Amino acid sequence: MSSPLPSEKAFVPFVSVANMMRLVHHIGIETLLSELTDVIEADFRRWESFDKTPRVASHSGEGVIELMPTSDGEIYSFKYVNGHPKNMAHGLQTVTAFGLLAKVSTGYPVLLTEMTLLTALRTAATSAMAARHLAPKATRTMAMIGNGAQAEFQALAMKAAVGIDHVRLYDIDPQATAKTVRNLSGMGLTVTACTSSQSAIEGAGIITTCTADKSYATILTDNMIAAGVHINAIGGDCPGKTELHRDILLRADTFVEYPPQTRIEGEIQQMDADYPVTEFWQVITGHATGRRDANQITLFDSVGFAVEDFSALRYVRDKLRGTGFYQDLDIIADPDEPRDLFGMLLRAEQA
Repeated sequence: MSSPLPSEKAFVPFVSVANMMRLVHHIGIETLLSELTDVIEADFRRWESFDKTPRVASHSGEGVIELMPTSDGEIYSFKYVNGHPKNMAHGLQTVTAFGLLAKVSTGYPVLLTEMTLLTALRTAATSAMAARHLAPKATRTMAMIGNGAQAEFQALAMKAAVGIDHVRLYDIDPQATAKTVRNLSGMGLTVTACTSSQSAIEGAGIITTCTADKSYATILTDNMIAAGVHINAIGGDCPGKTELHRDILLRADTFVEYPPQTRIEGEIQQMDADYPVTEFWQVITGHATGRRDANQITLFDSVGFAVEDFSALRYVRDKLRGTGFYQDLDIIADPDEPRDLFGMLLRAEQA
């Protein structure tokens, strides 16, 4: 005899990598990036309603494994994510992730999903959200320093949400740049491959740095940064990993997600504890000023924060309705009588 079928209460929607890709194409990648930018910004506007804590990180010589939880009192979310720069040499992703959404009222999960693709999408959308408030208004050119797995997402988010039409690329590995040029072909962007970071930033109003080495690196130096640019620094995201020379930070107005986390993991880990920063949610709500004038250098020192994952998970859950881009997983035990978990186990043997 077969085992009893699980009840409806046992099932949780699961979005696989294959279904996440189907969902992205169903929505359209630029539409998704634009909508996700708006969803993340809406959650930043209610920043004070979220539980906030620095992510829980387990560091090793090879990389880091992290848990990123938050809740708005009604919905709880967490993401598991790693960062292992040496993985690429073995044919593995540097970053992998999955995430979960649950009801606070019952603790029952309502969504389980891959988040390797979704993290790339939400990271790009977060960058675009910040650029909408901090970048020079007339800029149409961005530089992308580091042309790995995040590069195309960043370029398309800036196009969809900010209006960028030209991206200038540089990576120490020419094959990475060639990959990005190839993938962005036909996407409505002028794409220029450059032979140095210096040449890549020429004429760019937005400079995004996204490199993978877990080290104190100097991707940009102070003499390279002209007045008026917006720097979107997303590669420095754990202790001992930075991309900018500290002199740049002395000239820039720096905006962050959550200071207790960014001071440990971001570019500002190089600076004294009293180095001034502005929490980005305050710019969105009008409690602080973003870009003041055409000569100001703005820096979004983005390390990624759990509220952005919460937004992305909530967006996916809403977009799944009425589609078949998920499968129901039997992952919640549902005995006939809530206290009789052991009896459910016994009956499974007898079935």
